[in-house]
Amino acid sequence: MKFNVEKKQSIILYLLEKIKNGDKSVTKKVSDTFDINQTTVHTYANELIKEGVIIKAGRDKYELVSNVHKYHLERAAGELEMDDRVYLSCMDPHVSGLPENVRRIWGYAFSEMINNVIDHSGSPSADIIVRQDYLSTLVIISDNGVGIFKKIKEYFNLATLDEAISELFKGKLTTDKENHSGEGIFFSSKMVDFFAIVSDGKVFSNDIFDNSQVQEYKKKSEGTVVIMELSNFSNKIPKDIFDQYADIDNGFFKTVLPVRNIFDMEPVSRSQAKRLCNRLEDFREVVIDFEGVKWMGQGFAHQLFVVFASGHDGIKLEPINMCEEVESMYKHVINTR
Repeated sequence: MKFNVEKKQSIILYLLEKIKNGDKSVTKKVSDTFDINQTTVHTYANELIKEGVIIKAGRDKYELVSNVHKYHLERAAGELEMDDRVYLSCMDPHVSGLPENVRRIWGYAFSEMINNVIDHSGSPSADIIVRQDYLSTLVIISDNGVGIFKKIKEYFNLATLDEAISELFKGKLTTDKENHSGEGIFFSSKMVDFFAIVSDGKVFSNDIFDNSQVQEYKKKSEGTVVIMELSNFSNKIPKDIFDQYADIDNGFFKTVLPVRNIFDMEPVSRSQAKRLCNRLEDFREVVIDFEGVKWMGQGFAHQLFVVFASGHDGIKLEPINMCEEVESMYKHVINTR
């Protein structure tokens, strides 16, 4: 049975996703999903083997072929002077054939992160790993300099590394205002599919799932590790992401705070809310994302949605993804103010 190019591509991508996820009986799953016979699926799998996209690892078991490229850059050798040069030598060869929007995302995210190493880490060297298969590209940038969370903590005289991580989620945070806007980490984390920074055993991430790469680098004793992954077929457009949080008239006006990622425990206390509210006056719109949060304490809710909100009429607080218990507490404090 022959299909048009679009349907065949959809079948192949679905097949590859199942393989990457380690699913069992992939042939049958693809066959059932697209209502096609298993012989057709086997034919596509054999084509992918010949093209070097996958290898056969057993009966109805396949693995994606992954290419790994490693780079070691020394500051003393002048290899950590210009972020665009690092991009051209370490990243561009691996993404030049990808769609334009994907190239633009990598151009922004990679350059911003390597620039942080160049300007802020003080590290004598940097290591870059680019791991790529047919579906996605993973980039790991590591240095042996001053850990990013420690530097933010000391520069802003914060009490803990967790407070430094909390500030990073908001954006507009920089230890060098003359040369940096503090937007790089915020927007990079929104553009790629997975983003994490690991330093001093702590993690800043746009997704708190148990990622093996993150766990591995949590053991690193010094420096900072940035991990980014993006689908080679991503539909994300950089301008669309910028437009969600910034405009010509007001600049970077909106931020999103993922509560579950910021706190190690449920948000219950006024002190937690006060830390969350620090620097929110820099924004006009603040989205409070309660995804995954099962409970919110009265003190936290009152401090954020009554005390802070009452003193900052020009700032719009928008809670989203509230479960029934969290929404109940939100309505309780709102109705009693």
